[in-house]
Amino acid sequence: QLQVVESGGGLVHPGGSVTLSCALSGFTEEYYTMGWFRRTPGKEREEIGCIMNVGGYTTYADSVKGRFTISRDYAKNTGYLQITSLEPDDTGVYYCAAKEWDDLRYMTCEAVFTSWGQGTQVTVSS
Repeated sequence: QLQVVESGGGLVHPGGSVTLSCALSGFTEEYYTMGWFRRTPGKEREEIGCIMNVGGYTTYADSVKGRFTISRDYAKNTGYLQITSLEPDDTGVYYCAAKEWDDLRYMTCEAVFTSWGQGTQVTVSS
């Protein structure tokens, strides 16, 4: 079963940056998509974006374009979410999720993710 573990959260000053990691293990297939989400106080869970392990294709939600960058280390099966120019409204729990694929032709970031991490807290405060 695919395991998802986030790390890298913490307290960050406004204007600073943070890089979150998402380590995957327990693969049964060769391909996967990885999504990043966040839940900020008083709001519904928000999708940030998604990346495919093959080719590194990424998509981003319109609401977060510009300050968020998703990447991955193919060899380490680890994904990253970098957030720059952090604002207090970015405070929340950031989640990583993944879905395995057995056929590259059908892999899409539009599919529902099946494995979720516990989340990592990011607090933006001076």
